[in-house]
Amino acid sequence: MSEKKAFSFIKPDLDTPFHIDFAWWQQNDRDWRVYLRSLMCAEHQEVFTNWQDDEMLDWVDPETAEVKVVDGFQHTLMMHCALAPDFLTAKTSLVESVFRLFLINGNQPKSARELSEELGRPEMTILKTLAGLRVYRGLRPCST
Repeated sequence: MSEKKAFSFIKPDLDTPFHIDFAWWQQNDRDWRVYLRSLMCAEHQEVFTNWQDDEMLDWVDPETAEVKVVDGFQHTLMMHCALAPDFLTAKTSLVESVFRLFLINGNQPKSARELSEELGRPEMTILKTLAGLRVYRGLRPCST
């Protein structure tokens, strides 16, 4: 039985960490894999043409040497394609910039304040966008 996360009524502030909640995205957007595939480099778009959604890979963490089972699709996007120099530009929209920054950093949580520093966008605009009632691209506060 899958456990549903409770909705939090705590209002996020500038130091609340956010991340991409892939579980939320999978439950709320049927085309999430299509969108992620569109972000891949041409080489990996070709490789993942016939990829099954539930295919997992064994990955060795370079820092801990721990073997982890990861989603091959997401892993390739974050560890290769997102690192291309043109993946995130100054012309990228706010929501898209935040989403792509999380892909670039391996989905490590960041606050609106930290996102502002890295993206050069106003921290209050980032906070208002991510903390509003609408969830964009699965960008949500981290559950504690």
